[in-house]
Amino acid sequence: MVSSYKKVGVDITAIKKSQKTIGRMISSTHKIQKLAKVAHGFGHYAGIVQIPGNKFLATHTDGVGTKIMIANMMKKYDTIGIDCIAMNVNDIICIGATPVSFVDYIAANKNNQHVFKKVVGGLVKGARQAQVPIIGGETAIMPDLFSGNNFAMDLAGTVVGVLSKKEMIFGKSIKSGDIIIGVKSSGLHSNGYTLARNVLLSKYKLNSRVKGIGHLGNAMLKPTEIYVKPVLEALAKCKIHGLAHITGGSFTKLLRLKNIGYDLNNLPKTPPLMQLIQDCGVESKEMYKTFNMGIGFCVIAPKNNVAKIRSIFKKHKFVTYEIGKITSKKGVFINSKKIA
Repeated sequence: MVSSYKKVGVDITAIKKSQKTIGRMISSTHKIQKLAKVAHGFGHYAGIVQIPGNKFLATHTDGVGTKIMIANMMKKYDTIGIDCIAMNVNDIICIGATPVSFVDYIAANKNNQHVFKKVVGGLVKGARQAQVPIIGGETAIMPDLFSGNNFAMDLAGTVVGVLSKKEMIFGKSIKSGDIIIGVKSSGLHSNGYTLARNVLLSKYKLNSRVKGIGHLGNAMLKPTEIYVKPVLEALAKCKIHGLAHITGGSFTKLLRLKNIGYDLNNLPKTPPLMQLIQDCGVESKEMYKTFNMGIGFCVIAPKNNVAKIRSIFKKHKFVTYEIGKITSKKGVFINSKKIA
């Protein structure tokens, strides 16, 4: 049976319509604060306000999605904190901001100190990797909100970053001929889990050992990569036209940078875990619109900057690929087939 994100309850098209409605509503608040002027609002990887002294603050909020259900099922909570940090900092660096503070939000149906300690341990580990201090947070115990008697929780966070007007990068400079550099992901990262969980667990158990993958549950819980250090160094030393964290919506995320052509014709071999998902009945087009397919981050730059950018990522022990180029033919193309 062919499955899709929409069939398991996540309709990306409908979500984007909701987001547009939300965007229109919240824009009505943009002029109510006299000390802070909104410099860039809803719709990109982070919002930006200008504060006194001609300084700029960027803010972003994100969570770990239903990956936390895998953590619950395995009773393994020591890595989802890393995911929470990663999902926030990897987004905020896409507009050129340096992460400077983070707060977390843990909601649960029971007070489980052992679990909370594991979760916070992951947050601290991720924060050290991203070089961002955790300055506070909230732990809410809400037994009536989560159904069932078993332990259940959710995890989200908010990151604040600083940047100058000169450091802002939105993708407006992207032009035909630019090269798209793809940075290797560690696995599924923190997106597509509703689909992955539904198709994989209909055929396998979390403790199954799968050829080329190993322990399935551990593979599904592998932490999201944190790209902060190489990205900030590359921004400081190279000419970069656009940055994209490949998360929900996968490569369709590129279109939020600029409405131009993204020709991805040299992607690496599909990682084993994602190939397993596809083999369970998910069509190729759906895969490239849902999962990162081995690429967790994209850097778009002029051809004469590519070698230097890739050397910076290599220094930080990240694998990169030249996965495609920018063209004038609008849309996102995977091996010449349009997906968005």
